[in-house]
Amino acid sequence: MAKKRKLTKGQTRRIQANQDKKLNRKNDTVNWQDEELGEPQTGVVISRFGQHADIESQSGDIHRCNLRRSIKSLVCGDKVLWRQGKETEHSISGVIEAVHERASELSRPDVYDGVKPIAANISQIVIVSSVLPAFNADIIDRYIIACEQISIKPTILLNKIDLLDGAQEQEIAKQLDIYRDIGYQILFASSESEHGIEDLRTQLKDHISIFVGQSGVGKSTLVNSLMPELGLLTKSVSENSGLGQHTTTVARLYHFKEGGDLIDSPGIREFGLWHLSPEQVAEGFIEFSDFLGTCKFRDCKHKKDPGCALIAASEQGKIHPERLASFQRIVDSLDTNTLTSRFRD
Repeated sequence: MAKKRKLTKGQTRRIQANQDKKLNRKNDTVNWQDEELGEPQTGVVISRFGQHADIESQSGDIHRCNLRRSIKSLVCGDKVLWRQGKETEHSISGVIEAVHERASELSRPDVYDGVKPIAANISQIVIVSSVLPAFNADIIDRYIIACEQISIKPTILLNKIDLLDGAQEQEIAKQLDIYRDIGYQILFASSESEHGIEDLRTQLKDHISIFVGQSGVGKSTLVNSLMPELGLLTKSVSENSGLGQHTTTVARLYHFKEGGDLIDSPGIREFGLWHLSPEQVAEGFIEFSDFLGTCKFRDCKHKKDPGCALIAASEQGKIHPERLASFQRIVDSLDTNTLTSRFRD
């Protein structure tokens, strides 16, 4: 049998280029010429679907648009320059041509895409937790670090409080008091009893906010309580696994009648911080700031190191031992995660 001839690098590149062209033609079925498009106008990304996005025009109408291939990143909340087609083709009515600079950007690392933006131009982040599937302080801490990285102080919302029993309430109250003592705002809500919904609506007014949190903590149910006219699909926590189920599959921006916008983001099971260094993680624990850089050794790992200022502060009651333990777990996860090296080159 004749041996197969190995392709040259040039041949491989040409084959890949041809495949890319075919894929792009499939994804971008509407190719307008300039004369088929209207004048450039500004808009806001309401939601993103692969190579398409829903854009809200200045008049409030929603248009599904293609993305120019030059646009490398587009997320919910982005302000864009787009042009409307003179005719709608295959449900596509325009083209997004450029993205304005973002005032803020919430991101997380992704196995395939590196650091992946979640939402843009937000002014408030609400970390939603609940007693079901389980109250998880570690995930709250991870989200707090991400918030502090972009200098937006988060609000922590405990949802489904109608499900609390006496023992749970005391234990979770202790956990939340730690965050309150640090300076974070704590809110309570229940879509079932409507407790706290009006307070939450007031908190969201005049902000561009995003709900973030685990799957199953009730973010979409909260959106329904805040905006009952939407009638969003919601799911209960799986009785078999005890884990939350994904209801929101893509981030979407909603408007409050009384002012303010809200982005409901898909829930996640874990929130990785592989892209951050231990120093950046430490900066996300704002109560550590007075002690960072004062350890006996410059390369202190803040574990069992002699002369560690963080350990001393914890022993003296100046920082909470649970927060120091959380920091240590997160830093350990950076060292054991094989994906971390992708962000440290």
